[in-house]
Amino acid sequence: MESFIQHRKGRTPRQVHRDVDDLKDDELGRYGFTGRTAHLYRRNDPTRFRAVGTHTGVDRIVTDLTPTDQTDPAGEPLLMFHNEDCRISLSRRNQDAPFWFRPVDGDELVFVHEGAGYFETEFGRLPYRPGDYVYIPKGCTYRQVPDGPSLLLIIEAVDEFRVPEPGVLGRFFPFDSSLVVVPEAEAFNSDGRDEYEVRFRQRDGQTSLFYPFHPLDVEGWRGDNFPFSFNIEDYDVITSETVHLPPTVHLFMQATGVYVMNFLPRPAEARKGAERLPWYHRNTDFDEIAFFHGGSMFGIGMPPGLISHAPQGMHHGIPERARERSRRKFDEFDRVEWQVISIDTRRRLIAAPAMLDSGLPDAAETEDGSRI
Repeated sequence: MESFIQHRKGRTPRQVHRDVDDLKDDELGRYGFTGRTAHLYRRNDPTRFRAVGTHTGVDRIVTDLTPTDQTDPAGEPLLMFHNEDCRISLSRRNQDAPFWFRPVDGDELVFVHEGAGYFETEFGRLPYRPGDYVYIPKGCTYRQVPDGPSLLLIIEAVDEFRVPEPGVLGRFFPFDSSLVVVPEAEAFNSDGRDEYEVRFRQRDGQTSLFYPFHPLDVEGWRGDNFPFSFNIEDYDVITSETVHLPPTVHLFMQATGVYVMNFLPRPAEARKGAERLPWYHRNTDFDEIAFFHGGSMFGIGMPPGLISHAPQGMHHGIPERARERSRRKFDEFDRVEWQVISIDTRRRLIAAPAMLDSGLPDAAETEDGSRI
């Protein structure tokens, strides 16, 4: 059971995530990083293994994938991962759709990796640009109108997305909610067509509604249920000089069984001996998705467009050679410039067929055999 007292046996550092020397810090935890935890200090890199079976993780460069909405205006996003609580899809639309969407199974949270334009919604026009999250509430009719090619990560929940409780930091951190962009009311004019199609975004089956008028004919609105956007540039990263903080510190929004976090540019840990990179771990209660938006880590570029799936129970973490380099370069770099979107799910994720031919080594294997 949980206890204020944590035991120490054998050879361990004096404090967690600091001065590990030649040991490998491996966390075995429950409920992500918030439950009971054991840190196992190993001789060898625990991610150096060869995995065989159905529970091994999937990695893709998403620019190698072709959703039907990339080549056909009437096409739709490509499903990548799913479970009972959420679905994660890819959209690469570059032309206006001849129809509108209405999510009927849950809220949608869209991350803009590439492209600009706007979403036209029942609440009005909502511009988007790279780095934006766009929140679409369940049941809201909308359509993406891109200025050109786009690449969007769509996270569909079966429950309502909500912000985390403010806790001891107060209501303005890690982000100030007054910086969200909310659409102004706008009734969109008809373009002369006889009917307007609204497609339900649903898990099973297919449904369309056909209106003899433009479905976004709203003259005004009021209330606290509305779409909005928020850019990662306005997110305040919580940091520590003395220890690398757990990913849950960077939680942005959550729904039942799904948690969305940001790993964004920040000052690096300044205390000598502090580990600057995430420790090895094998979350036993969550699957993890990492989507690389861009940036760099101590001078090494991050692979933009890589989506990496680490199943619960499987070791993963930054390769040991990168950890050793971060220690050697301690005095050379004082910032971490990564931009990574993380999605943790309580239930195991199932990779869609399009994801299974990865074109990458299993589980994002690096040259030295380690896993990302």
